[in-house]
Amino acid sequence: MSAAPALPLDLAALQTARQRIADRVLATPLWANDALSRELGAPIHLKLENLQRTGSFKLRGAAHKIDCLLRRGEAGRGVIAASAGNHAQGVAYAARGAGLAATVVMPVNAPLTKIESCRSLGAEVVLAGENLEAAREAAQALATRRGAPCIHPYDDWEIIAGQAGVGLEIVEALPAVAQIVVPLGGGGLLAGIALAVKSQRPDVRIVGVQADAVAPWRHFLTDGGIAAVPGDAHTIADGIKVKVPGELTRQVVAGLVDAIVTVDDDAIAEALVRLLERTRTLGEGAGAVGLAALMRRLVPLAADRPTVVVVSGGNADLTLIGRSIDFGLASSGRLLSIAVRLPDTPGRLAGLLGLVAEHGMNIRHVEHRRGELHVPVGMTEIILQIETRDAAHQEELLEHFGRSGLAVRRLAA
Repeated sequence: MSAAPALPLDLAALQTARQRIADRVLATPLWANDALSRELGAPIHLKLENLQRTGSFKLRGAAHKIDCLLRRGEAGRGVIAASAGNHAQGVAYAARGAGLAATVVMPVNAPLTKIESCRSLGAEVVLAGENLEAAREAAQALATRRGAPCIHPYDDWEIIAGQAGVGLEIVEALPAVAQIVVPLGGGGLLAGIALAVKSQRPDVRIVGVQADAVAPWRHFLTDGGIAAVPGDAHTIADGIKVKVPGELTRQVVAGLVDAIVTVDDDAIAEALVRLLERTRTLGEGAGAVGLAALMRRLVPLAADRPTVVVVSGGNADLTLIGRSIDFGLASSGRLLSIAVRLPDTPGRLAGLLGLVAEHGMNIRHVEHRRGELHVPVGMTEIILQIETRDAAHQEELLEHFGRSGLAVRRLAA
């Protein structure tokens, strides 16, 4: 793409936005990760927005929007926002710093950790609706009753201008950047980065990444349409679980984004594990989708051209992280769960565990099942959860079990 569309934000406006909020947001690290670069065969740099003050890039847009409202004298009655978590925390933090009252409307099933985080930042939390769309309607109604501005999480030029700081920092820190891979939900982060980068380096390739289960942008760059998302769609990348993208963000994406890809939850879970291993930092599901796309080879890489992956946030529910890690280990061949049926006689369990040890595997969990309808009298079923090197290592063990005449059943992760 050689030219930007006619949009109300030019480079000077984006730089001004960044300067106005510089004392409230962090210029997050851009880390050249050697381990990932070797693994993927190209220079990989991670833009760690999970280390932002509120654990997400959302603080940038919220801080800039509140700054603009204050300059126009429009925030006297406080501010209101709807969010499943990150936008709410960004608004709460920025409002507290500005001395404003903040009310955040969250779905009734929002993670308790994010609810408590908003309250700890001084925000009033209102739980309304089963999903983000319903919460947003409730927030708008509340804003109308109170006469207070409702801060949209992505479909607002002032929000987009705030998010653009991520792109400005990338170009400054890595002038040779060739490609930037960005999580994509409503489109605010992707739009801001695209505007900031393409206005200086139109040759840089910009790629958006969605969760496959909630991917309204799926065919947008080919036919301009927004795909319908099932009402019961679920993904562990809840931060980008947006069914209706913004109208303003569509304008930017249509003119400046080069590709959009999708990744499933298996890939996201594997990426969460890899992020922990390679960076020792925590990402949430939405924050890991860019790395997931690279690991699944959905984004072309060049051995001599740097790619930046934006890790957009790290505000993960720790219970979900635990499940996601186990799922990621299982899907990458490093955690095996099996049921083995044995005669219920002394020494059989010890012999079974010995077979596992011979293959250099570690047993995480052992469970006996006796007296259940599917286990014949005189037999016992042993449930094993085993840590392995990879899928080939697992097959080696299963083949050994087969040669030993053992009845083995693989269990879901």
